[in-house]
Amino acid sequence: MLWPKSVKERLKTGGDLEIVQSYPYRSAAPSTLWGSLIEETRDELFLGGYTNYFFWTSVPAFSQTLRRKVKDGVRVRFLLGDPDGEVTRQREVIEDVALTVSTRIHMTLEELKRVGDLDGLEVHFTAPEDAVNHVSLSVFRFDEQELVTPHLARLVGHDSPLMHLRRVEEGGMFDRFSEHAEELWSRSRPVRES
Repeated sequence: MLWPKSVKERLKTGGDLEIVQSYPYRSAAPSTLWGSLIEETRDELFLGGYTNYFFWTSVPAFSQTLRRKVKDGVRVRFLLGDPDGEVTRQREVIEDVALTVSTRIHMTLEELKRVGDLDGLEVHFTAPEDAVNHVSLSVFRFDEQELVTPHLARLVGHDSPLMHLRRVEEGGMFDRFSEHAEELWSRSRPVRES
């Protein structure tokens, strides 16, 4: 069992060194992956999905975990799409599903309200000029690991591909996606101001 893994790791070169695993669908990732990455996070948790609602349905006791992480000094950031934004309305027409984009965002906001106002927990809406770039690419960062979902055409997030990345080198894929997320965050606005 160890030999093929060892050979596979040695054959990686260049940009693929940072690819831990890829999945044809976000929903194909092991159900324990999200929870284990969150548990391993010690410094910063960045959840940059447009809606992020699936954390409460996929990660057991997610609200309690958030409270504990913040208490332990982890910076937790949620970057959400604006539920009243034009890109959100356009995406709802494109997806044409009963559980609309704005409903999924409101579900996240409701759950975060229940978590409470905690120092170290930040929730922002994407700036209108960045919304189209956010809705098409979700970046979830767990210290030195990321899960990235490029959204395909009319598909909802769970039907789009997922890449699991681990930071290996400066300027690699991990850093590139992190820079994208930080650029969106830099122009975002706190939900409280909205």
